Amino acid sequence: MDDREVETEGGAFPADAFAGSVLPDGDTCWEALGAHDARFDGLFFVGVKSTGVYCRAVCPAKRPKRENCTFYRTAAEAEAAGFRPCLKCRPELAPGAPIAQDTDRAVQRAAELIREHAGSCRIADVAAQLGLSERQLRRLFERTYGVTPTAYRTTCRLLLAKSLLTDTDLPVTRVAFACGFSSVRRFNDAFSQRYRMAPSHFRRKAAGAVRADAGPVVLHVGYRPPYRFDLLLDFLRLRAIEGVEAVEGGAYLRTVRLDRGGPGTVSVSDSAAAPTASDASIGSAGFSPAAPSAGFAAGTSPLVGWIKVVDEPARNRLALTVSPELFDELPLVVARVRRLFDTDCLPAAVEAGLADFHARVPVANRMPGIRLPCCFDGFEMAVRAILGQQITVKAAGTLAGRVAREFGAPAATPHPALDTAFPPPSAFCADDATDRLGALGVIGQRARAICALAQAVCAGEVTLRPGADLEAEARALAAIPGIGDWTVQYLLMRAYGHPDGFPASDLGVKSAFPDLKPRELTALSKAWSPWRSYAVMSLWSVPHEPAPPAKAPPSDRSAANPSPER
Repeated sequence: MDDREVETEGGAFPADAFAGSVLPDGDTCWEALGAHDARFDGLFFVGVKSTGVYCRAVCPAKRPKRENCTFYRTAAEAEAAGFRPCLKCRPELAPGAPIAQDTDRAVQRAAELIREHAGSCRIADVAAQLGLSERQLRRLFERTYGVTPTAYRTTCRLLLAKSLLTDTDLPVTRVAFACGFSSVRRFNDAFSQRYRMAPSHFRRKAAGAVRADAGPVVLHVGYRPPYRFDLLLDFLRLRAIEGVEAVEGGAYLRTVRLDRGGPGTVSVSDSAAAPTASDASIGSAGFSPAAPSAGFAAGTSPLVGWIKVVDEPARNRLALTVSPELFDELPLVVARVRRLFDTDCLPAAVEAGLADFHARVPVANRMPGIRLPCCFDGFEMAVRAILGQQITVKAAGTLAGRVAREFGAPAATPHPALDTAFPPPSAFCADDATDRLGALGVIGQRARAICALAQAVCAGEVTLRPGADLEAEARALAAIPGIGDWTVQYLLMRAYGHPDGFPASDLGVKSAFPDLKPRELTALSKAWSPWRSYAVMSLWSVPHEPAPPAKAPPSDRSAANPSPER
């Protein structure tokens, strides 16, 4: 049987049957539920009428009777139907579903904003940012996800709260504020109405958890196997920015700076406003919260902290440690880690889509479980890519570290390798930014490219974020002197998380097909669409002898190395 098929009681069917935006019929879902296969995890949820709970496809409980099962695409749909999350399989830990190709771009972006800012966003501001009315957004959202944007936001908040209550010993008040509730009273009401039990029920379940009201917390992010965390770490280790990122002891470490009021943020909701004194005191257990985040208000100081990510392969999940400085923006931190480590990927769909690619390359290039590392911060990654043009990978990391220390801010962490928070785009918009970059050893053209990119981001002309209009963003990036086609494609892959990026001029890609010119290679690669980014990652992940930096031809306006990351 092909390894892209799963054996169930009813026979075999492709594991990528759930890759589209429409959920397969109930009988197919029921057969998949019986398989208890992790490759289906997070692709659907089952509501069990006899118990009133909804479960993941990998729930260890005995499969319920078919007549008691109703299947849903998202946890939000299951909760809207009146089901509460299972305490055994914990739906809050399920990996996310990949975005289907036929999903409306505006809906994708809306869902992304809601997940990132579940604790602080107003739905009206999300709609305005997308150029839609609230009514339009609601109609599109319900058609795609089966629930209203408000219900989706509530599910995001409550599932994060459930995870914090179960896995940490954070005070209930701190959990409530971290998840976007303005008071413990409102948090208790929402929790009790939706889950039919008090938050304290989960706190009792957390016996033995490490108390974390003054220290880091550990959350978990699920993924679907196979998952090559080792290759991700190798990739990130080579491209780490000194002082900002590090890979040590099988873990990824980095500093985090979240600027309030930066480009692309949304406003706080009325329900997430600062709590009253009476509300804040309820159930605080002696904890007096600092003023919780009231959204990204302009003029407020940034949040600076650190994170650590390690793999837990036995449980198909990542363990994410978050420093207390970032607790007010936990949804944003978790969402960015999901992107960076591509936990929502559907490996079966990627494998099926790259069949022609695998038939044309050596067996070493077939890497089940390969992932596309997006990035934690799009602007940071773009600066690192520009700095890496025509120099070695190691030298680029050192140079990027000098830039970070000059323009960024010190960061206090318990990890000696982390001491700097990368600067925001606004830091490179000063009149003397180009000269300061030059003094650090950045050549003039790259210094000007970085400053021009920063100005474009601050002006909203470029977002460097998933969910954007890729064609428009690619044109805007290409219009910046110093950014050539290779860099544009690389940014599409890593800043935007585009699964179909393809830098045909890349040295690693060309070396795998030495007889083809870039135009011919691009035509050939169409058969691998929409997963060409994963094909490129497969080529980049094979150990190889480093090639000397290539000089750009005089006609290349960007003067960029066609493969600066190799």
